[in-house]
Amino acid sequence: MKTPVYKRLAKLVLRYWPYLLASSAAALIFVILNVLSIWLTASLINNILTDFDSISREQLSWAQTDQLTLNERLKYIANQLILQDSQLASLRQLCLIIFGVFLFKNIFLYIKNVLVSYVQFSLIVRIRNKLYRHIHTLSMSYFNRKKSGELASVMMNDVNVMQNAFTTTFQKILVEPINILFFGVSLFIIDWKLSLVALMTLPLAGFLYISIGVSIRRKSKRIQEKIASIMHILTEVLYSIRVIKAFATKRYEIKKFESEGKRYFRLLFRRAKLKNLATPINEIIGVIIGVVLLWYGGMQVIQTETLTSEDFLRFILMLFAMLAPIKTLGTVNITIQNSLAAADRVFIILDSNPEINDKPNAKEIKSFSEEIRFDSVSFDYGKDSVPVLKNVSFSIPKGSVVALVGASGSGKSTVADLIPRFYDTTSGSVKIDGEDIREIKLESLRRMMGIVSQEVVLFNDTVRYNISYGQPETKDNDIIFAAKSANAMEFIDSLPEGLDTVIGERGVKLSGGQKQRLSIARAIIKNPPLLILDEATSSLDSESEKLVQHAIDQLMKDRTVLVIAHRLSTVKNADDIVVLEKGEIIERGTHNTLIQEDGLYRHLYNIQFN
Repeated sequence: MKTPVYKRLAKLVLRYWPYLLASSAAALIFVILNVLSIWLTASLINNILTDFDSISREQLSWAQTDQLTLNERLKYIANQLILQDSQLASLRQLCLIIFGVFLFKNIFLYIKNVLVSYVQFSLIVRIRNKLYRHIHTLSMSYFNRKKSGELASVMMNDVNVMQNAFTTTFQKILVEPINILFFGVSLFIIDWKLSLVALMTLPLAGFLYISIGVSIRRKSKRIQEKIASIMHILTEVLYSIRVIKAFATKRYEIKKFESEGKRYFRLLFRRAKLKNLATPINEIIGVIIGVVLLWYGGMQVIQTETLTSEDFLRFILMLFAMLAPIKTLGTVNITIQNSLAAADRVFIILDSNPEINDKPNAKEIKSFSEEIRFDSVSFDYGKDSVPVLKNVSFSIPKGSVVALVGASGSGKSTVADLIPRFYDTTSGSVKIDGEDIREIKLESLRRMMGIVSQEVVLFNDTVRYNISYGQPETKDNDIIFAAKSANAMEFIDSLPEGLDTVIGERGVKLSGGQKQRLSIARAIIKNPPLLILDEATSSLDSESEKLVQHAIDQLMKDRTVLVIAHRLSTVKNADDIVVLEKGEIIERGTHNTLIQEDGLYRHLYNIQFN
């Protein structure tokens, strides 16, 4: 059975129990001093309004009586601290005590808040780090299903919502229940009948708050989903801005964004209407309690004289002081519901299991000595998808160059994705030196490979960082050697700061050929025994292709290479060419052998070279 969200959050919070314990102790002292400050405030008003001699006589009477109520005993102890030889001296003493109580009350409030702040910020950073680490463990198929904007929204927005909730909740949920308890006990000590009248309305208030909170949680979850949708539209537009401008579709994109914004506004407004109900409910309940108690308590003071004016004043002060934390807890409940809605989305990601995992006894590997073999491999992306590969079998002998050729959608890139286990085969196996790659540790398997693809991924950092990515200890001499080998040093020298030039997001400051040469330099630095070239030159112009192809030739020396290419000129010298059509191998052989056959390879070659 799925563990409730609040229990999972509590489990995370309890890791910081020493800080919470110290904060709770500080909160308890704060509450005691808070109740005492209100008690003394009533004594201060009574001291000013009441005849000093009557207070002294009452104190003397209590001193001579053995049977005192708890309320009388507390007043007697307070008067012992306050009463001096004269009314003015007593007032001075009372003011000093009240100042001291308020001073220490706020010192302990500060200690409590600082400790809670440490817990809440540590917890949020921990959750975000845990989420980020978990995302790195998920398989490629997960990212194919999920929108990048949605993941970014959960990482930033939902975790921020949780932080805001913790800020409010931790600061108040430790103090306010204790406040309410102490104030409630004080009210019963003063007059239990009045206290029962006051407490009769609280269940109604609690019911209303809970009902509002549940509805707000539902709406908050939908709001978080809508924010994710807006972020997805935004990131997609920013990524595709060149295409949008080229096709003059800005009106369509703006309309789509604004339409999503309107739906977001409606959800926000509905939630706001519910949240804003909390304050009027508080005020109405408070006024009802106040009016009823003023009438009932006033009658006890004026008519029956069963309640002293000092006790009635103290009761009213305590009651309204207790209503404040009750009101705060009502708003805390709303904030908690927002937080739980955000936490639901965070835990959905954390509960997503990676489909590609290391086996418990997986082996390390650094290289291979014989071959990589596809043994009756079939693959599809799910039960409702069309098979991408069907019973594919071929080998890549160590030191050889094997090329995959075929029309778009024939399964070439899927073959390349199966070797580093971006996906696992549906049936059959991929083996290295006879060992199924599912028996090899993922990290060591992938470290053995260098991948240069058509879509070059570069980071918004320096040229040096991008070339040495994954190899942070690389020396400048090696970086320069790799750049020269990749025919990249010429354009690097022309950059404003050479190797230290920041190339912009996705290398936006570089041309396609320059980006590709940087990715080749990165592969040279990695120095992998197996190289996978996936359409590495297909998007380049003739001049850039010539430079990149020369760099690739340098990179391919003394390596095992799998080449995927549309342009057959790049695979003419391959040791073995595998021709795929609709996920099946239909031809194999060298360029000369295949060109002599009247098959798909010859057909593709004739199309490209007239």
